[in-house]
Amino acid sequence: MSNEDATPGLPENENARPGEPVEPSEPRETPRPPGPQEASGTPGPRLRRELPEEVPAAPVGAFGEQEGDGDSSRAQSGRQRLVKGLWPPRLSRAQLIVALLLFGLGFGLAVQVASNSDGSSALRGARQEDLVRILDELGDRTQRLQDEKQGLEDQRSELENSSDRAEEARKQTAEKEKQLGILAGTLAAQGPGITMTIQDAKGTVHADMLLDAIQELRAAGAEAIQVNGVRVVAGTYLTDSGKSVSVDGNKIAQPYRFKVIGKPQDLEPALNIPGGVVQTVEKEQATVTVDSSAKIVVDALRAAKRPDYARSSSQ
Repeated sequence: MSNEDATPGLPENENARPGEPVEPSEPRETPRPPGPQEASGTPGPRLRRELPEEVPAAPVGAFGEQEGDGDSSRAQSGRQRLVKGLWPPRLSRAQLIVALLLFGLGFGLAVQVASNSDGSSALRGARQEDLVRILDELGDRTQRLQDEKQGLEDQRSELENSSDRAEEARKQTAEKEKQLGILAGTLAAQGPGITMTIQDAKGTVHADMLLDAIQELRAAGAEAIQVNGVRVVAGTYLTDSGKSVSVDGNKIAQPYRFKVIGKPQDLEPALNIPGGVVQTVEKEQATVTVDSSAKIVVDALRAAKRPDYARSSSQ
């Protein structure tokens, strides 16, 4: 066994047998590894020629790091790109508008907070009498505003009611105008009624008989009457014209046809009463025919005339 394989610090005895105690021997010196000259047997300068005399230093970059280091170069290029991307700043028009709006909003909020802080600080520093006076003034102002509000609401209600009343008055006026137009003969009318036809072959029927027929019809509730194309109104007059009759100066020929709007159940019996229009005309050897209908059209019109002297008294 060589000296290098022996356990350091333990004495060796080649003559020792197994099981016998080993006597300590003198310590041996550990052999020193030969130096460069002893190992190679050549002078030292040869070893110096094998090793590089001087290791060149790596160049230093802009940030104090060596350019030979790949990680440092990548970090350097990344920082440079970041700096170039941030400066100079490039803002679009939309970003500039948003920035201005945000600035204005922040400024407004700051001013409002400052004003609220000033008001709160002023109230905190006020005396009790001043606070009571301020509360009284606020109460009076609130009451005045409530009164004004109630007054405005009352005016609105009055205007609405006035508008409703005015609208209702307009409707009633329009309806009244139609009714008066029908009675005055300036508007056409239609409705249930009767048609009375008088045949006078001998010409024995005179104007007074026709006028009696009109009076009987009006008394029975006739609302609109038309005789042979002539509208009968309040001022209508009938005259004899030879063997025929004229209505308001308009000569009408036989047969005499009356179109009457009213309740048929009242109009027809009024003509057939004893001594009435039908019996009187039949005595003159004329024939009378009365027909009821659910729709009678009176379309003969009279021109509206403006009175010369009479004026409305409701001015």
